Amino acid sequence: MASPLQHGDPPHLGPFTVQARLHVLQSGFVYLAQARDGRAVSLAVLTRGAALDAAARDRFVTAVRESAPAARRGWFGRATVLDSPPQVLAMDAGPAPWVAVPYQPGRPGAERFLEPVMVGGMLIGQAHGPDFVPYWLRDSDPALPGAPGAPRPLTETARRVLLALAVLVALLLLGVVIALVLLIGRQDSDPPPQPLPPTLQVPTPPPTPATPEPSEPSPSPSPSTSGPGTPGPSQGDDSGEEDPI
Repeated sequence: MASPLQHGDPPHLGPFTVQARLHVLQSGFVYLAQARDGRAVSLAVLTRGAALDAAARDRFVTAVRESAPAARRGWFGRATVLDSPPQVLAMDAGPAPWVAVPYQPGRPGAERFLEPVMVGGMLIGQAHGPDFVPYWLRDSDPALPGAPGAPRPLTETARRVLLALAVLVALLLLGVVIALVLLIGRQDSDPPPQPLPPTLQVPTPPPTPATPEPSEPSPSPSPSTSGPGTPGPSQGDDSGEEDPI
């Protein structure tokens, strides 16, 4: 049953005008579109995640190209076999592949080409290998031709690796900043010691013994000095002799 278009759905794909949604699958979308001559078509488009996966894109394109009866081969010689595939009106095998077939109400349309995109068991018969969960299931928007290339969706492991790398780089930068701060603070607080001047050794002469100076003789008393041992003439004594000059 058709449902209205939603945000992100392409308004045009090639010469076809997209009108409504018919099916929404894990690998892509099926739209009801109209050709230029008014004919209704069923149009299948891969999701953006599946279109970015080269293997999923190759399975879709191979299923479209081998839809002709002449392309059918044995189990070990063919990639994909579709029973009674619809007639392909147009296709695009580029980075955002799509295919258009005539729309017939009540009959399978272009969604047949989306079935091989999802990989199931790898063995043939009753024994099957493990089922694979594609990494691109989260990117479920339709692939738009001509839109700028979207980056490949990161897996959980890649996200963890990038997160660990970012944390490691942040820790390294923090360590470098702390080391620089400590180094600059140490240089400001403790100035480098100045080198001591070289030691100069100058020889000194040996000590010389001091010579005692000769002592001077003590002066004798003068005759004019009065003393008890030498009496002098008195003032009133007139002996008639004059003092010598």
